[in-house]
Amino acid sequence: MAVIETNTKSCLHIRSNSLPSAPHPFTSQFEDHLQRLKDSEVSSSSLTSYSINYKLDGLQDLHGCADKLLQLPIAQQVLARECSNKAVDELLDGSVRLLDVCSTIKDCLMEQKESMHELESAIRRRRDAEAGFTIVSGKYLASRKRIKKATRKALENLKGFGNELIVASSNKDSETLSSSLESFLLFITGSNGQPKQNRWSTVFKLMQSNRVGCDSQVADTNEFEKLDAALMSLMNHKSSSTDNFKSHIENLETCIQNLEVGVECLSRKLIRSRVSLLNIFNH
Repeated sequence: MAVIETNTKSCLHIRSNSLPSAPHPFTSQFEDHLQRLKDSEVSSSSLTSYSINYKLDGLQDLHGCADKLLQLPIAQQVLARECSNKAVDELLDGSVRLLDVCSTIKDCLMEQKESMHELESAIRRRRDAEAGFTIVSGKYLASRKRIKKATRKALENLKGFGNELIVASSNKDSETLSSSLESFLLFITGSNGQPKQNRWSTVFKLMQSNRVGCDSQVADTNEFEKLDAALMSLMNHKSSSTDNFKSHIENLETCIQNLEVGVECLSRKLIRSRVSLLNIFNH
C-alpha cells in the first residue's frame, strides 16, 4: 500500500557533502507508477477489460514499490518517530479497508462464475427443458442483483477514501488511487463509463440504470453487461442466437480469470505491506 510517501519523501534522499541531494530510486519509481495511474484515468473514456487490467497492473506495481520503501531503514525510522497514535490507527484501519475491497471483488467474481456455469448448463438443456432455463435465468439475474448490492456497499465504504487510507503526496493522488478501485467495482456491475471523482450521485446512477438495449448499445458495453444484455434477449425470444450467447460467456470467463489473478496478486502485496507496517509500529 502506498502509505509512506508523505512522511518519508523529504527523507528518502542520498546525501553527500560534495554532491547535490537526489531522490531515492524507489521514490522516483513510486511517482512514476502513480503517474501511470493518473494517465490511465485521462486516456480511457470507458471501462473495458483492457483498461481495467491495465489499472490493476499499475496498482500492483505501485504497492510493490511502496513495500520496497517500507523496507528502507530510514523510512521505518521516520514512520516510527513521526506518526502519532491516531495516524497509526488510521493507517492500519485503512489497510484493512483496502483488503476488504479486494475481498468483495473476489467474492463477486466467484459468485459470477458459479451463476454463469449454471446458466451455461441450462442453455445446453434448453431445447428439452425450457422451464428449467427460465428458472436458472431468474437465479442468474438474482445473483447479479446481489453482486450489485455488494459492490454498492463497497463503493459507499470508499467514500472519504483519502490520505488516512493511502498516504500519497496530495489529495489529488489519493483520488486517483480510489478512482482506480471504483473502476473495478463499477466494471463488475456492468457500468461502462469511468467513475467521476467525488461525484457519488453519478456513480450510483450508473449502477442503478438498466443498461440493456439494442444491439448497437450492447456493442459499446463491457463483458459483464454484454452477457446481461444477451440473456435478456434470449429470455425475450429475440434474434440473438445461442452460439452468440456462448461466445459472451467464454469472453467473460476469460475476463474474470484475468481479474482474479490480478486481484489476488494485489491482495498479497497489500498484506505484505500491512505486515511491514505492523512490524514497524510494534518495535
